[in-house]
Amino acid sequence: MLPTLREGDLLLVRYGARVRPGDLVVARFADGTLTVKRAQERRRTASGGAGWWLVSDNPDEGVDSRHRGPVAEDRVLAVVRLRVWPSPRVGRALSPR
Repeated sequence: MLPTLREGDLLLVRYGARVRPGDLVVARFADGTLTVKRAQERRRTASGGAGWWLVSDNPDEGVDSRHRGPVAEDRVLAVVRLRVWPSPRVGRALSPR
């Protein structure tokens, strides 16, 4: 998630929080991979259920919905509220630069 996050950043998340477009979220892909991505928009999954289109802040790196499709709503586990370490940044301040 460079430039927003780096490996080793410590995050404070809120499980069960309402997801809004632009939020950083913790999600689990269908293969079980736990990831932090940006919720771009609501979309239907292949099965027709509610889901989110999740993207990386660095589209040249990593895997996101462009590769795996929409993520089911119940697999979006938490919303990132704060980067605790190395230097705190809150909520929407975690938006890409």
